[in-house]
Amino acid sequence: MASDMPLGQLPRHTLALVLAGGRGSRLKQLTDRRAKPSVYFGGKYRIIDFVLSNCINSGFRRIAVLTQYKAHSLMRHLQQGWSFLRADLNEFVEVWPAQQRISEEMWYRGTADAVYQNLDIIQSLAPRHIVILAGDHIYKQDYSLMLEDHVRRGAAVTVGCVEVPRMEATEFGVMHVDENDHIISFVEKPKDPPAIPGQPDKALASMGIYIFNADALYSELNEDALGAATDHDFGKNIIPSLVAKGAPIFAHRLSYSCVSQQPGHDPYWRDVGTLDAYHEAHMDLCSVTPSLDLYDPSWPIWTLAQQAPPAKFVHDDLNRRGEAVSSLVSGGCIISGSSIRRSIISYGSRCNSFSWLDECVILPEVDVARHARLTRCVVDRGVHIPEGLVVGEDAELDAKRFYRTAGGITLITQEMLDALGKA
Repeated sequence: MASDMPLGQLPRHTLALVLAGGRGSRLKQLTDRRAKPSVYFGGKYRIIDFVLSNCINSGFRRIAVLTQYKAHSLMRHLQQGWSFLRADLNEFVEVWPAQQRISEEMWYRGTADAVYQNLDIIQSLAPRHIVILAGDHIYKQDYSLMLEDHVRRGAAVTVGCVEVPRMEATEFGVMHVDENDHIISFVEKPKDPPAIPGQPDKALASMGIYIFNADALYSELNEDALGAATDHDFGKNIIPSLVAKGAPIFAHRLSYSCVSQQPGHDPYWRDVGTLDAYHEAHMDLCSVTPSLDLYDPSWPIWTLAQQAPPAKFVHDDLNRRGEAVSSLVSGGCIISGSSIRRSIISYGSRCNSFSWLDECVILPEVDVARHARLTRCVVDRGVHIPEGLVVGEDAELDAKRFYRTAGGITLITQEMLDALGKA
């Protein structure tokens, strides 16, 4: 049933829950000490900043972040960078760590269980609608438009979806919809994904975004909690169960509510869950006109503001010129006689004379010594690259010393370099 509330007031009566408790193991050593949503991205941000910025820019002011694994870095970032809302105006970004609220023997068993174990807190806030969001994707979306779509359709649940080539949807949960985007069935990682009506080469893949009417969510979570044959997961259990019951569930396409979509480009949404995807998303930022616009003042990406001086480029000798082309260089960086191409240099890093970087992602506070040459590398925070180190030119050697992906991206951590020194 459609709400009698003016559409503009809907975000005020909505609670956003950001699921940020995943292990993120496919990012390998980047998540050894931090949760995936806390991984650095784009020179000055964390991955979670994108979904939180979407919430703030969409008018949502009641936001809870549910954490579990390796959450210290994430919690510190949220406390230091996201504490600017006004509690006296019923605005907040709160951290809800796993607390074993239901059982002293049970941590979060799945995405749905993470929400279920906090039902008492959720119900005390009395939201009309609840938005469930993944905290580990890169995109810009106006959730208020999705919420308005949800209410206009009289939906019990709305699932955020992105259009993908049909045979690439085999790695996603796929929505089978009718011509009105009413969800007929939900299929998890199908070998033969159902096509969008009228678009035989496209499928609708779930983005892990769900808008629920509060009562519908409470009822389904209570039922799921009592089930034995369940993974307590929204995609695997909650949505298929509601579809089977004939509940009014609709797909909402990202193209209807994405922000700053470039003409001729598909809506930008990236799951940066692997090192190859993480590196590729950074290379997207180096384009002349990137699909993800970080420079749009109408939809800023908020984060912890580092108190850093401007980036500095020094030396202008023929073979020792500090320069960066098609790159992003953050505050506090010193490019001292180093040549940089298509790379992201995060805050507080230094690249010294005669070093050369090509298609690299350098996380904060890295020091690249003289004469080092790095190609297609991801360098973890605080690493000291020794003088003359060459990476990215000998795949076999790189695989012996560091972690190298099937796509040719080399991850370098300080522990890997220390192990080389002991060999």
